[in-house]
Amino acid sequence: MQSRFQSDRRLTVRMTVTMFLLGLLYVGFVAALVALLKSWVLVVVVAAGMLGAQYWFSDRVALFAMRGRVVEREAYPELHAVVDRLCAIADMPKPVVAVSEMGMPNAFATGRNADHAVVCVTTGLLRRLEPAELEGVLAHELSHVAHKDVAVITVASFLGVIAGLIVRFALYSQLFGGGRRDQNTAVVFAAVMGVSAAVYAISFLLIRALSRYRELAADRAAALLTGRPSALASALTKVTGDIARIPSKDLRTAQAFNAFYFTPALGSEPGIAGLFSSHPSLEQRLDQLGRISTELGEAATPGKAG
Repeated sequence: MQSRFQSDRRLTVRMTVTMFLLGLLYVGFVAALVALLKSWVLVVVVAAGMLGAQYWFSDRVALFAMRGRVVEREAYPELHAVVDRLCAIADMPKPVVAVSEMGMPNAFATGRNADHAVVCVTTGLLRRLEPAELEGVLAHELSHVAHKDVAVITVASFLGVIAGLIVRFALYSQLFGGGRRDQNTAVVFAAVMGVSAAVYAISFLLIRALSRYRELAADRAAALLTGRPSALASALTKVTGDIARIPSKDLRTAQAFNAFYFTPALGSEPGIAGLFSSHPSLEQRLDQLGRISTELGEAATPGKAG
């Protein structure tokens, strides 16, 4: 079913190209592991099993990791009311609504499709935002579901996860079992580690590039659906500023899920590291919302709740 969120052909093209390139990388990665480990059955079974698990259970894993829980309308009537209203406007199925008992203000959407999606907000976000700002954030998250980029990011990140796990396994094996290996085995492990590290680096860059664009696409779609880009700009400014004041040690658990968040769990502006960031800079997002506000003739100034 086609939702009323504005479609984004450039996002679709980017997702298609990213998945194609990652698919080629994945095939080459599996082929290299088979050649090095001499066991195609083991490699294929493990890789297929982990891909299936990530695709089918990504929503549960994300909720568990972020201490999220599904909430009924009786517990959070205002939150459900906003989601109901946005889904009606967007003409899309209502996702499962969840809340995470975290002080960090943030939100994320996950799930393999619109019929199996979850939108989760933290209690820190609910405490800080005005109703119009919360509506903008939730519209942003729902647009990820409507654009299907949540599923694409979930599947795309699988290759990097596998490669990263293999690198860690190879490192631990080298550290704790090096003396029990012959030279040929050591060479094979070194080769596997090298291939895995290269695959991880390439997939990391491809996914980050897609992630930055999909956040801009979600901001744009949310602003147009609600007709209040200034409210979304205000939420962005408020949430980013509050996250910057949270101690870095309290953000470490959340940083693993940055690609799914409304704003990244970073203690400060990333600077040159923005090239590798999962999100565009706050300035880029506010500039885009400012242009949309001008196009819509909105009276409020971006960055101020209107």
